[in-house]
Amino acid sequence: MRAKEGCLLFRHCAVAGAGTMGTGIAITIARAGIATTLFDLDAAALDRARAQIADFLAGSVRKGRLTEAQGAQALDAIRFSTDLADLADCDVVVEAVFEDLGVKQSLWQRLDDVCGAQTIFLSNTSTLSITELAAASRRPERVAGAHYCLPAQVMKLVECSRAIQTSDETWQRTLAFVAATGQQAIETRDRPGFILNYFCIPYHNDVIHLIEADVAEPADIDRAVKAAMGFAMGPCELLDMIGLDTQVRLSEAMHAVTNDPRAAAPPLLRRMVAAGLLGRKSGRGFYAYDTSALYGA
Repeated sequence: MRAKEGCLLFRHCAVAGAGTMGTGIAITIARAGIATTLFDLDAAALDRARAQIADFLAGSVRKGRLTEAQGAQALDAIRFSTDLADLADCDVVVEAVFEDLGVKQSLWQRLDDVCGAQTIFLSNTSTLSITELAAASRRPERVAGAHYCLPAQVMKLVECSRAIQTSDETWQRTLAFVAATGQQAIETRDRPGFILNYFCIPYHNDVIHLIEADVAEPADIDRAVKAAMGFAMGPCELLDMIGLDTQVRLSEAMHAVTNDPRAAAPPLLRRMVAAGLLGRKSGRGFYAYDTSALYGA
């Protein structure tokens, strides 16, 4: 579906949560020519998101991926808000808040009071049950899952999943929305981790266990994986991009619903987060981004 067609079907959409993922999702929507509201209760988070979006779009123009006019239009399409009432007329709201069932359910309940009957609610959860999330809404038939692959503004994949309650109309509009924003929808069942995180959460924890056991340094693990498997990024590089605090939350959520020992957050991961070594967002994780030095503690 072309962007102009998407604009006709989806005139105003929103993303709730201005973290790394929410910021990237907002870019994908605005880039398609759709009016976009990025909502967060934290004004400082919105300021960071505004700067990140401007930098990314400017980089896309420099690399020839967008014309100057397209970059300017995408930036102009986004407004930033701490007022949930600004989402009242949205066709779609994508939830991208913390991976916490209570936080997400509370947001649905507040959106029930704000948004019109036509609004579709999509959750970017990667581990929680879409059916359980939908049950918190008074309109569960209008809730579905749309898990974006990080970084959303670069990667095309969106794992889409139906709740038991999701209506056929909501499901078709969900798939149409993903297509209208230039992303690729993959249909999955409502299962913990869907496709990617079913593999990636335990895999990343295995990598951290290797480091904890002093089997190899992060850089050597990354080089081995990239050389052998052809991956663009090594697991430690990717963890630093995702955020080590996010990996803890993903692990806790996945372990809670599966009891898989490999999904449990490794002690080293928890120590690093406690020390404020969160990855790119803090300037240091497995790598130090000011000096490119390895994390060696």
